[in-house]
Amino acid sequence: MMIKTTKQLNAMCEKLKRARFITVDTEFIREKTYYPVLCLIQVGCNKSAWVIDAMAEGLDLTPFFDIMKDQNIIKVFHACRQDLEIFYHLMKQMPHPVFDTQVGAMVCGYNDNVSYQQLVKDYTGTALDKGMRITDWSHRPLTKEQTQYALHDVIELKTVYQKMMDEICRTNRLDWIQEEMQHLTNTKLYEANIPNIMGKIHLPSQKKQSVHLCARLCQWREKWAKEKNRPRKHILTDESIAELSVLAPQNETDLEALRTISDGFGKSDLGQDLIKTIVKAVNEEPMDWPMPTKINLTMAQKNTMEALKLLLNVVCENEKVAPYLVATNDDLTQFIKNGEDVRFMKGWRYKIFGKHVQELIDGKLVFAYDNQSKQLVCRSV
Repeated sequence: MMIKTTKQLNAMCEKLKRARFITVDTEFIREKTYYPVLCLIQVGCNKSAWVIDAMAEGLDLTPFFDIMKDQNIIKVFHACRQDLEIFYHLMKQMPHPVFDTQVGAMVCGYNDNVSYQQLVKDYTGTALDKGMRITDWSHRPLTKEQTQYALHDVIELKTVYQKMMDEICRTNRLDWIQEEMQHLTNTKLYEANIPNIMGKIHLPSQKKQSVHLCARLCQWREKWAKEKNRPRKHILTDESIAELSVLAPQNETDLEALRTISDGFGKSDLGQDLIKTIVKAVNEEPMDWPMPTKINLTMAQKNTMEALKLLLNVVCENEKVAPYLVATNDDLTQFIKNGEDVRFMKGWRYKIFGKHVQELIDGKLVFAYDNQSKQLVCRSV
């Protein structure tokens, strides 16, 4: 059923209030805006499913947002980072509680990039048609085929979730999921992190003044991108920020002399504000910004890294869990450089991997080829 009015939405939400869990998906576009433009919300509950036309004139989404905030209803998604970002922006609050079947799949032994189609096929036997994946969801009216396609994502998700939860409970890994969902709904993940944004900019000079100016320019761009609701690159490209950070032009003439700045930009309101920002940043005491840096390993450390990767793969194969969920390359690198202050030396990760890392370091664990199983195994010594 297509929901286009607040009255219809209220009726749907009355049914949702009695549910233990609901399945949710969204369709959106964000190529020309800073914030995603929400086009559709698909919702499944028991044997019913709806498509909410989020672009319908006069539609008040508040009743549905109340459902998303309801602590007694689990909101089930697949690969929900972008969905949560949308709801966090619109609701000013994170949906809770949530369950992401992509994370659940990793707990059940799938790799970190398993597709929704594969999960549906494995758990339900249904082969989904993803032919409309690149459709323009902002175009109206929607066709019957588009609506049906959108609904399938939440209809099949119900069975995937229920069977996946059975498997997770049977293997006593519910606390794993709860920890990951707590991380996934941390609002800091969905707020602009200036040092992380800076880390994507290829700054030709690492002088303190250039790094400080780069940070101020990123902050300036973020402010205007949000205010104008435009993609960052439409305000100022990363290449422009890198050039500005090093050359620091402080007037219209010097600004427009730069290779990455278009003619006439310096005279615009945006250009004038940019010049003021540069002048202010140049004349203030530069701060120490925690720029992400590439960590170089020695040959001995690289050998240690390969041993830890091998151990990770062997352990995760035995435990039937995705290696990426247990430890990333960054986690392993940080451990080699800084010792034990990494996530796999704590909690459930320590129980299945971290303790074996410690045993390997202490010389109490070795790798061996098991001729009977024809695979590499770890053995205590």
